[in-house]
Amino acid sequence: MLRLRQYKSEDSVKIAEWLSDKRSYNTWGGTIIGEYPLTAELINDKYMNENGLCEEPDNFYPWIAFDENGPVGHFIMRYLHGDNKCLRFGWVVVDPKLRGKGYGKEMLRLGLKYAFEILGVDSVNLGVYDINPDAYHCYKAVGFTEVDMDNPISYDIDGEKWTIIEMEITKEAYNE
Repeated sequence: MLRLRQYKSEDSVKIAEWLSDKRSYNTWGGTIIGEYPLTAELINDKYMNENGLCEEPDNFYPWIAFDENGPVGHFIMRYLHGDNKCLRFGWVVVDPKLRGKGYGKEMLRLGLKYAFEILGVDSVNLGVYDINPDAYHCYKAVGFTEVDMDNPISYDIDGEKWTIIEMEITKEAYNE
C-alpha cells in the first residue's frame, strides 16, 4: 500500500540516486536547480534552505511516496502566483527500478486526493517535456489533460529541442 509523507532531509540521498544519469536529471527538471550531477546536499539545500527556489515564502511542499520497503517516489506541490485554488505538481520522479509498475500513477492519485480533498484547490497543473512520453502517459492515465498553449516554452538541452507540454486536471474532472 502506497502512502505519502513530507520530505525529510535524508530522502535527498534516494532522490539523487534515482536521478543519477544526466538525461533523467534533465527530464526531471533538474536544470532549474543547477548543473548536473545532482547531489543529496544540493537537493537538501534547495529544499530546506532555499524553499525549492520558490519566489513566495512558505510555498514549497515536497512529498515522498513510500510503501513497506521504503521510498518509491517523490514530487513537490506549490501554489501559483499566490492563488490558493491552483496548485502545481513538479519534480516528479519514481525509483527507476519500479517504473512501469503503477507506482507513479498511485503516487499522483494520492497527491491529487490531498490537493482536492484536503487543500481544497480547484485545479492542479504540471509540465512535462515532449521527449518524456512515459511520464506524459502516466499523467494522462490519472486524468491530466493538455492545456492549449499559444507559445509553448522550449529549451535547448544538450543539443536537443525540448518543449514543455502543460497539463491540468480540475476538481470536476478528478476521479478518486
